[in-house]
Amino acid sequence: MAELRVRTIDESELETVLAEDLEFDGTIEFAEPLLVKGKLSGEVHAEADLYIAASAELEADIEAARVSVKGTVRGDITASERIELFSGASIGGNIRTPDLIVQSGSHFSGTCKMDGLTPPERPEQETSPREDTNDEKDPDNNDHPKKTKSGTKTGKTGKTGDNRT
Repeated sequence: MAELRVRTIDESELETVLAEDLEFDGTIEFAEPLLVKGKLSGEVHAEADLYIAASAELEADIEAARVSVKGTVRGDITASERIELFSGASIGGNIRTPDLIVQSGSHFSGTCKMDGLTPPERPEQETSPREDTNDEKDPDNNDHPKKTKSGTKTGKTGKTGDNRT
């Protein structure tokens, strides 16, 4: 089972927080991460991350880099990097993102499209060059593996495995 790895956000690290007692109606645009704890309706356009607290209620179409949802959203969400739905989150609308994390206990009603956006870059994995050897084994001893171009072949079973030793 895959492990869920989502970074936690410390509210004190964010410059902008829309508090629980705030109600905003209109279009909001921002370039730095934003945490919404209150009510917001309209449109959200962001170059940065949007964090939606458990107490938040949004009735808005959202465009942001990452959208992390713990509260309620009614509207479409487009994220250029990732959408995260935590337990207790509720989304009523369509979502579009190259990367989606859905935690058990969240609710999503809509369609999900995961194409057309550039997925986040993944670090390249170091790979060692494949040995291009064809070492012959002792014909009288079938217990030693034989290295081939396609992997390691055992003498007795004939099964092909990986080339790790």
